[in-house]
Amino acid sequence: MASFVIGVAGGSGSGKTTVVRRIVDSLGPEQVTLLDHDRYYRDRNDLRLEERAALNYDHPDALETDLMVRHVRALKAGEAVDVPQYDFTRHARLAQTDTFQPRRALIVEGILVFTDAALRDLMDIKVFVDTDSDTRFIRRLQRDVAERGRTMESVIDQYQSTVKPMHLEFVEPSKRYADVLIPLGGHNTVAVDLLLTLLRSVAGR
Repeated sequence: MASFVIGVAGGSGSGKTTVVRRIVDSLGPEQVTLLDHDRYYRDRNDLRLEERAALNYDHPDALETDLMVRHVRALKAGEAVDVPQYDFTRHARLAQTDTFQPRRALIVEGILVFTDAALRDLMDIKVFVDTDSDTRFIRRLQRDVAERGRTMESVIDQYQSTVKPMHLEFVEPSKRYADVLIPLGGHNTVAVDLLLTLLRSVAGR
């Protein structure tokens, strides 16, 4: 059963993945279950690809967060859960799921995980990874082109139309809920090392 839940939030391209990787390496992969909010995008296979591509994926309503809340509660109770898979190239949820087992620590990661009160209430430690907007945009552009099959034009259009305004409306204000703030992103070794020391002391209880 998960003894504690770590929430990791921050803007797209802020360095959340780097911080999460450091946490997993520090606590031990066999001790950690990682739940990514991106897996919980709503199933909109009823729409054509062009229509799905035009949706606002940076608004909290785009995600089935209530399902994630149920999964976190189940993992905390020692129960396995079937987590959705999502195809970012097709903007569609896949039919198959992945089974996640409860472990000592549970990481809940995503840009909007602090915007939902029910999800926040399940977290023992909330970490916000903070990075300037130019750096975040460049990282997102590189990632989406290389890993998600997007064109440079589509990434720029999406950033200007939804990513930036939604960051200002939802992600940035959620920073006030954080217990730990990591400026300069995942490469702030001093802040990350302090966080890891804290987490190891909690895990050792």
